[in-house]
Amino acid sequence: TGGLRVALEFLAEHIPAKVYIPNPTWSNHLQIIERSGLRYVEYPYYDPKTRGLNFQGFKRALENANPGSIILLHACAHNPTGVDPTQEQWRELVNVFKERRLVPYFGSAYQSFATGDLYRDAYPIRLFLAEGLQMVVAQSLAKNFGLYGERTGALHIVCRSKEIRDKVLSQVRLIIRAMYSNPPIHGARVVDRILNNPTYFAEWKAELKVVSERIIRMRKLLKDELIALGTPGTWDHIVNQIGMFSYTCLLYTSDAADDLLCVDLGGRRIIKKKKILIWWI
Repeated sequence: TGGLRVALEFLAEHIPAKVYIPNPTWSNHLQIIERSGLRYVEYPYYDPKTRGLNFQGFKRALENANPGSIILLHACAHNPTGVDPTQEQWRELVNVFKERRLVPYFGSAYQSFATGDLYRDAYPIRLFLAEGLQMVVAQSLAKNFGLYGERTGALHIVCRSKEIRDKVLSQVRLIIRAMYSNPPIHGARVVDRILNNPTYFAEWKAELKVVSERIIRMRKLLKDELIALGTPGTWDHIVNQIGMFSYTCLLYTSDAADDLLCVDLGGRRIIKKKKILIWWI
């Protein structure tokens, strides 16, 4: 959240363009963008008919965006749908970014929770970097390091040259100084210790693998149970979607016929109008 807000403040001052956000997206994105003084427009993302990605609508929206537009992207494990582009689709999209001179803004909050592989989950970021695009990456380490209360993360701004980098860094520091001055340090030191110690790093990757495998296993168990119960419909989308979130399309039998059940495997039950979300914990 902090990285998102700092970078949007910077963009609002220096690239005051529209921010394109996926429909749907994490609800807090809207507030952060608006409070940064920018305007947002939605681009097609989730297709309720296929319960997957509306890739053609997504791509077409980018092709019609004005040069310099800021495009908010989920690096992996899209919140709240669990629907991600394939690697092939990302390769198509990066060409559109280059042709239209768009500004990629990645949010990476669930790295390794999608596939269990840190590098595979960062594929789109690495691809855009290899293609030479300048971009912004707001990275949360709250979930995959178990540091939610420590507000630990990183803001990366990829620049074309050292000269541009130095200018950007000076402006970002001014924004941070006026916003919160100094970040908490305890969580950052924990992350530094793990990433720079080969033994700790290996243990951390192994634990992330356990988490992601549990998510995948719970998805399969849910799908199998729905089939065993004879639940009408097809349920492949539950295992095709990825990460902590899923639009299941399960109807909730309540007085409101148009409500859908939001299930949390931590034991809570939430109702979301017209939508369905499973929060894997």
